[in-house]
Formats: sequence, structure tokens, C-alpha cells
Amino acid sequence: MADQKLLDKYAELALKTGVNLQKDQALVINSSIEGADFTRIVAKKAYELGAKNVHINWTDDELTLLKFQYASEDVLTDIPEWQVAKHLDFAEDGAALLAIRSTNPDLLKDIDPGKVAKANKASGEAMKEFRQYTMNDRIPWSIISIPTGDWAQKIFPDKTKEDAIESLWDQIFKIVRVDQEDPVSAWDQHNNTLKKARNFLNEKSYKALVFKSEGTDIRFELPEGHIWKGGAALTPNGNAFNPNMPTEEVFTLPHKYKVDGKVTATKPLVYGGNMIDGFTLTFKDGKVVDFEAEQGYETLKHLLETDEGATRLGELALVPHASPISQSGLIFYNTLFDENASCHIALGKAYPTNLEGGSDMDEEALDKHGVNDSLTHVDFMIGSEDLDIDGETSDGSTEPVFRKGAWAINFSE
Repeated sequence: MADQKLLDKYAELALKTGVNLQKDQALVINSSIEGADFTRIVAKKAYELGAKNVHINWTDDELTLLKFQYASEDVLTDIPEWQVAKHLDFAEDGAALLAIRSTNPDLLKDIDPGKVAKANKASGEAMKEFRQYTMNDRIPWSIISIPTGDWAQKIFPDKTKEDAIESLWDQIFKIVRVDQEDPVSAWDQHNNTLKKARNFLNEKSYKALVFKSEGTDIRFELPEGHIWKGGAALTPNGNAFNPNMPTEEVFTLPHKYKVDGKVTATKPLVYGGNMIDGFTLTFKDGKVVDFEAEQGYETLKHLLETDEGATRLGELALVPHASPISQSGLIFYNTLFDENASCHIALGKAYPTNLEGGSDMDEEALDKHGVNDSLTHVDFMIGSEDLDIDGETSDGSTEPVFRKGAWAINFSE
């Protein structure tokens, strides 16, 4: 286990800056039993901060694997109504949601990808109403990660389990600023930096962004009224929270019908316990019309077959190559970390909050404005040190946004 003082600071950061837990607010934690010790630290601090209830949804990689190995598809795709009702009950009560992710990236590598895809789709369908609370920022939610043995040794294969876990803790503490004297204050400064970037982009209101690098040449048209977000988000009553810790991105949504070109992933994608690597996607009129993958082709195929919206994009995010995660030189095999090392896009559902008035629109209105809908939302990385991005203005001219993986604009001006 890591240094107790740093663990306490991490738990406090997750509660104060991550979900911004309020007095007499319930907290729901999704966590693996391998992270039980840290989860107990978080729960204790939550009660000390005034939480009226702390509810834990425990998961276990070994039991998950056993279920996929032995249970029928009927069982895997049957999501009990009581599970859905439990989540909705907490959401309707305004609870905060904290996910502590620590899953083995290779957990389901020997399981039929089709079986995993059907289970993921069933879960997505069952939890669709609940996801409206998080996708529209109606409740505060945040995702953090802690090391597990399998995950740590995937990143540091030459180390013993104990040494790998210690090394991963060190990286996490540094990346999420827990190693600083006052992590909460450090995050306030970081959020302010991201705010400057998104304010600049919102003032520019580009009609489209064009990405070019090795294996990538693609144009993303942006919907009229699109909003750039990043760093802290706000609940309807004005409480700030950080959905992702770490985060280095500013993001918006591309128009679901107006994306054209080819993208090549620059980092592996772990999806459904399987690895997808060396893959490219070709888009026409916003839809994937061709794809290739050196590893995980069937997994990618099943992801794209989740529903019609899974073949279209819901997110476009800008992250400079000089981000702390990128500069670590590590591949984390965990999207929460890897997406913050690189510009990325997401297949599937868009955040309605990325469009003016989007949170109040129904599905038909969102579609009319070019906002994608899907049961899934899967980020993958397309940024690199040679990525150039140009912004197209409403008068048809272009100007540099990124050059060689770095911002080409000065937010302080």
C-alpha cells in the first residue's frame, strides 16, 4: 500500500474536487474489491465531510471472468430491474457518483468478443435513463483510478507485482497532482488553465477542425452552437465538479453527419477487456464506412455494431502532446489516462451539454442539430507529436490551432 498521507490526500481530492461532495448528500462509489482499503479511506472521509450515506457497488475481476466463462448469454444480457432502480433512486436523490477504476486490461481477452458486446449492449440499454443524469451533468460524477496487480504489471512487465504497484501509485500521485503540497489548490489552477483554452475556442466558434498527421487526414465539422468544455463542470445548481481525474483535455462534439476522412489510432484501446491496436477508421458523411485493425478486429467490429450511433462520433478532444501523461512515456492501457496523453475522439453518444440548450432537447431535436446518440461512448487516441490542426472560420479561411502536437495559439492574449 502506498504512503498513508498521500492516500488520504488522494481521497480528499476525489471528494472535494472530483465530486465536490456536499453536506447531507449521498455518495455512491463503484469500486473493485481489490481496492477495498482505499475505498474505505474514501468512505470514511466522505462521512467526515458530512455525507448522509455512502453506498458501495463492489465488483471483482475474477468473478466477472467466471461469469463470462460459464454463464449463458441469456444471463449475461439480463440486467435485473432492481439494479437499474437502485441507480435511478440515488440519481433522483441527487447523489454524487465516484467510480474508482482498477480493472485488468486483459481480463476478457480469451472470451468471445461477440458475447462481451452483447452484455455491454444490454447494460447500455438498461442504464440509458440513468446515464442521462451523468451525460447531462445533472448529478456530480467523477472517475479516478488506483493500481491493481494485473494492471500495474501490464504497464511495468519487468517488475514484481509489489514493485509494479508501487511504481504505478507513484505515477498516479504525480499525474493527479497529489504529490503537491495542496492538491486541491493545484487543481484550481489547472482548471483555470483549461478554462482559458475552452473560452478561446468558444470565442472562435470554428466551423470545422482539420486534423493531419501520419495516417490521419480528416475534417470534423462542428455543429452551430457547439460548446467547448474541459476541466470542471457544473451541476444545474451551480456546484463545480471534475468528471475525470486526471484530465488535460478541452472537448466538444463533432456534427454527427459531417465528418469525412481517415483517422489512425496512436495508442491501444482497451474495450470490454480486450485490446484493439493498430487500427484505422474511414468516415464519410459522419459514418464509419471502413475500418482495419492489426489486433482486436472482431472486438472493434462488435463495438461498431452496438447500434447505428456507434458508427458515428460523439466527442472531439484536444490535448497537447506535452501533457504530463504523454511525457511519462508510458502507455497505461486505461482510457482515463491514455486519452489525456493525446488528442482523441469518441465513437457513440455525445454529451448534450456540448451544445447550447442541448440538455433541454429531446432525441429528435438533438439529432436535428447533429448531436449523436448511442448506447456506447468509447474514446480512442489519435494525437501525436506530428499532429497539425487547422481551424476553419465561418468566412472559409483557416488558421493554425495545433502545430507538431502543441497549441499554436496563446490563450493569454
